[in-house]
Amino acid sequence: MYKRILKENISKKFFKGKILIITGARQTGKTTLSLELIKNISDKYFNCDNPTDRQQLANKDLEFLKQLVGNSRIIFIDEAQKVENIGETLKLLVDFYKTRKQIIVTGSSSLNLLDQTQEPLTGRKYVFSLFPLSLEEIYPDNNYLKLIKELESLLIFGSYPEIVSKSSFEEKEELLRELASSYIYKDILGFQEIKSPDVLVKLLKALALQIGSQVSYNELSNIVGIDKKTIERYINLLEKNFIIFRLKPFTKNKRREISKLKKIYFCDVGIRNAVINNFNFSDTREDIGILWENFIIAERMKFRAYHKINVDQYFWRTYDGNEIDLLEEQTGKLNGYEFKWNSKKDKKNNPFDWLDSYKIITKKDLNGFVF
Repeated sequence: MYKRILKENISKKFFKGKILIITGARQTGKTTLSLELIKNISDKYFNCDNPTDRQQLANKDLEFLKQLVGNSRIIFIDEAQKVENIGETLKLLVDFYKTRKQIIVTGSSSLNLLDQTQEPLTGRKYVFSLFPLSLEEIYPDNNYLKLIKELESLLIFGSYPEIVSKSSFEEKEELLRELASSYIYKDILGFQEIKSPDVLVKLLKALALQIGSQVSYNELSNIVGIDKKTIERYINLLEKNFIIFRLKPFTKNKRREISKLKKIYFCDVGIRNAVINNFNFSDTREDIGILWENFIIAERMKFRAYHKINVDQYFWRTYDGNEIDLLEEQTGKLNGYEFKWNSKKDKKNNPFDWLDSYKIITKKDLNGFVF
């Protein structure tokens, strides 16, 4: 079992009179983390993948809910997005019990869970995002040499907990294929009335082949064969279900820069490689540069979230070829980063005089950045 960084952050919020919501993709370890948090505390556990548990929580009055949870100090509702009107149920519970009981809720779809609870739980919740394993969680002893040795495997197979724990490449590949085939986005198919799973798979493949590039919804519409509005809706669903994330452009000079098209990356590179059926290692693949870019930007996102580094993130690119892979804007300062898998660093420290800092990130530069 891997020690999750979020465990300490969440435990500090126990019995403060607010609901703790843990979101993240399926199979990232939300249930395992929650059970670890409530170990040795009397709890009432609802698994909302189970229809009976869903029915017990849906559209019930306070008196019924009080009898349902009894004397348990912890109320744990797993995959709560499946419960009809879950926001109202949670509001009744937290307003009545306040600091006497702790309510923990998990969900693999922020669109279903957070949207349902946004209004009824205003001022009544703390929200945490659990990602696939971060480098800090895989190597808690800061074993940098081991990290470098195993880095390419992480680039190919990603960092879902069960994937990392497998001892052979064959086992990793087999499990990734299973995850990517349907399970990882089952909530989209189940809750969002998508009539053709094949279209969603085709869109995912198109996105997987365009990581690191600016994505045109018009172009995707032509590739996939559905209208632009549907493409935009599907991409929003994929993001809300923690499969992809978007990076917006930074605009410094509107007349020279491309300011509309966003970049799309996968939250886990192993899922991306499974979608395109490419588990080859770096010496036989042409996309290793953009794969490294995706991997590091996702790892940086985890690092910032877990260490409460609040920044706005962008990319920057102009028509005449200038570009920066990642820009972080914090308290008026702009820091730029380029990601190179196999490249010597430019001798010039900061080629952009409008940046406060600029750094090329290679395999040797992970300490302090994502690890």
